[in-house]
Order: sequence, then C-alpha cells, then structure tokens
Amino acid sequence: MSADMLVIANRAAGSTEREAVGEALEVLSGDGPAELCYTESREQLEELLDRLDGRTLVVVGGDGSLHTTVAALHARGELGAVRMGLVPLGTGNDLARGLGIPLDPREAARLVLDGKPTPMDLLVDDTGGVVVNAVHVGVGADAAQAATPMKSRLGPLAFPVGAVMAGLRTKGWRLEVVVDGRTIAVPRRKTLMVGLANAPSIAGGTAQLHPHADPHDGLVDVVVSHSVSPLARLGYAVRLMRGDHTRRDDVVATRGKEVSVAGEPFWLNADGEVTGPTRRRSWTVAAGAWKLMLSSDESQPG
Repeated sequence: MSADMLVIANRAAGSTEREAVGEALEVLSGDGPAELCYTESREQLEELLDRLDGRTLVVVGGDGSLHTTVAALHARGELGAVRMGLVPLGTGNDLARGLGIPLDPREAARLVLDGKPTPMDLLVDDTGGVVVNAVHVGVGADAAQAATPMKSRLGPLAFPVGAVMAGLRTKGWRLEVVVDGRTIAVPRRKTLMVGLANAPSIAGGTAQLHPHADPHDGLVDVVVSHSVSPLARLGYAVRLMRGDHTRRDDVVATRGKEVSVAGEPFWLNADGEVTGPTRRRSWTVAAGAWKLMLSSDESQPG
C-alpha cells in the first residue's frame, strides 16, 4: 500500500534502537514519503498528531508507545479515522507477538506496506483510559512493578522474575468481578489476579493470559484466579506460562463486553502502564475502534 507516512519513535531510544528505527524507515521510505519524528512527551505527540493530515501513522516502539498513541487519538476523537502501523521496538511487544507482527524491524515495516487496515477492538475504562492488549489487576500489576527496574538488564526475562517476586509476597485481594451483569467473583473468596485479554500474549511473550483472545471479535476474555495459597500460586504461575491455567479448578474464565472490578484497593497494569491504587474500575469493549495494518491471514478472527 503506497501512502505518505508519519513515523514516530521514542527520543529516549538507545543506539541499538535508533539503528532499528533507521532500518524500518529505509523500508518505509521505499514506497513513498515517510517523515520520521522523535517524541519524548505527550505534548510533543499531540503536536505531531495535529499535522498528521491523513497520513498513515507508524509507531516504532513497544506496547507502551502504542498505548500512549492510541490513547491520545482516542481522547481527540480521531482514533477511528487513522490508519496505523506498528514496528515493535520494546521489551514486551505483546500485542505484536499476539498478532504475528514480525519483531524484525525491516519485516515489520514491510508488513505495514503490504498489509491492510484491520479493525481492532479497544477496551475503554470509566475514566477514559484505554487498553489495546491486556490489563491486569492484582498480582499481575505487582509483577509489572517488580519487573520495571530489571527491564534494562534482563529484557523480557524481567517479567517472569517480577512475577515470582510478586507471587511470593501477595496474599490476594477481596474483589467483586462482574462480567455483563453476571458476578463471577465475590469478596469472601480472595482473588490472586484478574486479567482482561484483548489479545493473547503478556509478559513479553512468556505467558498467554488467554490463548484464544481475539482482538477482532468484539469481546474481551476475562480470567479470574483464586490461586492464593503458596502452592496454588506456584501452580498457577507455571500453568500461566504454559497457557493452560484456565483449566485449573480455582480459575474462572469467561468472555463479555462489559467488566467491572471493585473491592480492596488494587493497582492496574494496562499495556505495561501501572496506575492506582483504586477501589473500582470498569471496562467496555469498543469493537473495531481503531485500524492496524496487518496481513490478510492475521486480520481474520481465529
């Protein structure tokens, strides 16, 4: 697909990342004008979006960069009108992994050129926040906080290490979880983790929150784990990495369009961005709310 492009990348990227940005830009420029701009703040991003002018917007970065860009477009009321591409350049790259987007910058850039704009679901919360890949409540958020200082040294391995650290100290939360008006967890039974999966992969591809999560089907896959005893936490972690944790007797898995979580103060990890604490949050699926360049095979519900 030949079209003018605005390519955005993080100014804080190191020399290796900047080399990958250059490789992606070389491919993208071969099919038409591609302007590269670096950003380091939401204000700079807003300035770039002001002059997008119908061009394809290519994010060269990780889940956090994509999350920030989608959130900004959503807040501006422009998300549905923008055609987006993704060249993964982060630690986790979970949405890319779940969608089969190549992690090699040249191959990902070629997919942007050869793919087609594919409608993608979006989770929108009751504060106006968004989720493009997944959001965790409970031990998932604690694990992200523990992993953050280790990312520069361990890369994707920081995620399982952080999960172990969080799992060792948590005692669970008393929460109520409601999906489409149906209560699937109550405060009297402690909860280890609540996960909402728009796409399968989390923790840098080391785990599948829900292997069958499909960001094109208008539904979010919800996983609630009650694995709060020390032995149960270990068993849940092992099976989470294998992707068969939903078969455990102390795990509830379902799907829906509206999800709410309320109870003891909890932190949230939305696409790697940790916020909180809060006592209540709800999410609604906005079906096909944005468009991402994907191959024809990956753009079909699986």
